[in-house]
Amino acid sequence: MTEAPDVALSVDSLTKDFKTRGPATRGVAPTMHRAVDSVSLTLVKGEILGLAGASGSGKTTLARCIVRLIEPDTGHVKLGGTDVTQARGKQLRMLRRRIQMIFQDPYASLNPRLTVASALTEVGRVHRRPGSEDSEAFVRNLLQQVHLASGTASRRPNELSGGQRQRVAIARALAAGPEVLIADEAVSALDVSIQAQLLNLFLDLRDEIGLSILFVTHQLAVLAAVADRIAIMQDGRIVESADSTSIFRNPQHAYTRALIDAHPHANPRLRFDARELPTSAEVNA
Repeated sequence: MTEAPDVALSVDSLTKDFKTRGPATRGVAPTMHRAVDSVSLTLVKGEILGLAGASGSGKTTLARCIVRLIEPDTGHVKLGGTDVTQARGKQLRMLRRRIQMIFQDPYASLNPRLTVASALTEVGRVHRRPGSEDSEAFVRNLLQQVHLASGTASRRPNELSGGQRQRVAIARALAAGPEVLIADEAVSALDVSIQAQLLNLFLDLRDEIGLSILFVTHQLAVLAAVADRIAIMQDGRIVESADSTSIFRNPQHAYTRALIDAHPHANPRLRFDARELPTSAEVNA
């Protein structure tokens, strides 16, 4: 009998409603929009689970509910065996160390006044990470993990390229020592060659330190390169979920087939090599 895989993160029947109003708000009662509709999914330890859907499908709202940047209305999120949705105070702060989120715009999540070293050290100290008392070694190790030169430590966000800033944002998340990483459109704003380098980095983090990653994106080509499994989201619901190869070779849902037709993708098991991809100049020519 095959043993059940260890679960890093589980979402059970999660729902989130928002109040909406029409153009004329006076005397008009608000209506409810269900952004996340009874969603359940499981992230296995050491895997990359892709969450795909068009803009407005609810995938970002779901991601923010998981880390409780937005409070879900009903349902449960469990990190290991602990219910994140029921945690309060000190317990919630400890859980937020274990699950970190990376956003599309790294500049918005980094303090422009802090050097990279200060930003990373601050996170390590707040979460009392072992080794953070030796700030120089702590920062150097984090920069090595995200493949940045040690000289980056003395620079500020405005002195870095978009790809470098996103690597710093990843290092900042790693500084907390998470078990689970949620990447929300983490490469969509970057050109194709930089995207490929960052996708390789996410694969390295999975393979080398066993990080479990929920990768949220509208770009199916991205998930073709990195995801072990893929869940497809439409109108707040998961309409299909399967291993990556099955999703691309034999999609079962009409919405999945429409997404695939709209987004050309690479071989679903092919690891990107940035050296084989076009440069920014070639793409924009």
